[in-house]
Amino acid sequence: MLNEKLNVPIFDLSIVIPVFNAADTISILVKEIIDLNFKKSFEVILVNDGSSDNSAEICRNLTATMNVPITLVDLTKNFGENNAILAGMKEALGEYIITMADDLQHSPKDIPKLFSVAYENNFDVVYSDFEKKHYPWYRNLGSWFANATATTVLGKPSSLYLSPFRCINQTVVKQITKYIGPYPYIDGLIFQITGKVGRVKIPHHPRAKNRSNYTLMKLISLWLNIFFNFSPLPMRACLFLGLICEIFAISGIFIVLYDVLTYGRTVPGYASLMIASLFFGGAQFIFLGFVGEYVSRTHILVGGKPQFVVRNLMISSKKTVLNRQRLNIKK
Repeated sequence: MLNEKLNVPIFDLSIVIPVFNAADTISILVKEIIDLNFKKSFEVILVNDGSSDNSAEICRNLTATMNVPITLVDLTKNFGENNAILAGMKEALGEYIITMADDLQHSPKDIPKLFSVAYENNFDVVYSDFEKKHYPWYRNLGSWFANATATTVLGKPSSLYLSPFRCINQTVVKQITKYIGPYPYIDGLIFQITGKVGRVKIPHHPRAKNRSNYTLMKLISLWLNIFFNFSPLPMRACLFLGLICEIFAISGIFIVLYDVLTYGRTVPGYASLMIASLFFGGAQFIFLGFVGEYVSRTHILVGGKPQFVVRNLMISSKKTVLNRQRLNIKK
């Protein structure tokens, strides 16, 4: 077995799958992964993210019966996709970590391709690049907006699509799992750590059972995490807009004074005055909202809101044996 003292993982690959109400698909997905005949050692990590159906029971059964190393991380409630992935990463023992969805839109057949591109080109991260995305229109719109925001805030290449189907090496994952904030955003953390990022073209498949766990509110929450957690850009934008408003206001004062002193006329206009007051008053409230968002997130962080809470951790017998062998080597 591999030597932990040399900081060498015991698997070539860890496949992390956040599971939320996926009773119809998760068994199919895990069995397709096992049937890959992948020529590398791998483990599967299932993170039940507070599913309201019987996904947890199915995951427990898979962990107990499948002849591959499987870990089930059962969370106490729905913490969100990024939090669930982070929980799975903390249990990963692979040299590379694949993250993928539970709804069969990401095919296990493309796992070897992601892995080989990352390994052969020495990329820290490789993203899947879909030729055609089978999402509803609002999801496509939300994804486009989130990616555009990430390009501006995170400095990612504009041509790179931030897909949740990605391959990340263990070096980057170790840094990601050091993040202690309650609002993790995996892609934001990646671009804070590395710029050695690649992509590979793969097909995107229609969603099984025509369901989506990504609601409009979750997309908005994702955008807020990108916007407020990884850049002071909102506050800088407020400062810039404030300066522009001041320039216009001072210019207006000089224009009014010029009219009064040169022509002896005052500027009437109750309506225009009220419009200006409402405009600048509204701008002030927006700016205060930005400040409040930063302050509230800082308050929540200081208050110790957890990223996730694990109700139960179940490890398959095959992985338990490998862990014991690794500990024996360490001794």
